Amino acid sequence: MQDHIRYDILAQDALRSVIRKVLSEVASTGALPGEHHFFITFMTNAPGVRISSHLREKYAEQMTIVIQHQFWDLKVTESYFEIGLSFSDKPEKLHIPFAAVRGFYDPSVNFELEFDTMIADNEDSPAVGLVTPEPSEISRNPVNSDEEGAETPDEAEIEAAEAYEELTEDESEKAGADVVSLDAFRKKN
Repeated sequence: MQDHIRYDILAQDALRSVIRKVLSEVASTGALPGEHHFFITFMTNAPGVRISSHLREKYAEQMTIVIQHQFWDLKVTESYFEIGLSFSDKPEKLHIPFAAVRGFYDPSVNFELEFDTMIADNEDSPAVGLVTPEPSEISRNPVNSDEEGAETPDEAEIEAAEAYEELTEDESEKAGADVVSLDAFRKKN
């Protein structure tokens, strides 16, 4: 039986709206509330992504940015966000469609989303699952846009990533580390 409603796509859009809402609030106030900061991983080769050729060469497939202390011109629309960040003392403007976002992580409250798109049985219909990301995908090599001239995680970010890994390992041992896939909820023939 074919899913004409496409719950998988609806669920993915709903989860991306969480990111849109959070970034919209930050854009309206101009600052992050409390200790919140974000690691956002996106596919650099996705349609609509606009980054400098230098960044595209360095990050040919995906890139993780950190939005924490220094950012400017954050603009959020229904389908994309733009942000100004500094990389090696060079200001850059990034244009990132929400459809290109692969992961979102706020280590201050241990909140994360990951979007995994893969080809399903039908070539033109992607199967989308919400999975627990590996810490290496989000927090091992984030681009640190907060410190001028740095492109490596600072000590606080390394500590946050290590704490995240420990928490994830502890939770995995307790809960059996179930991966939730939207395919599990599809009606099977």
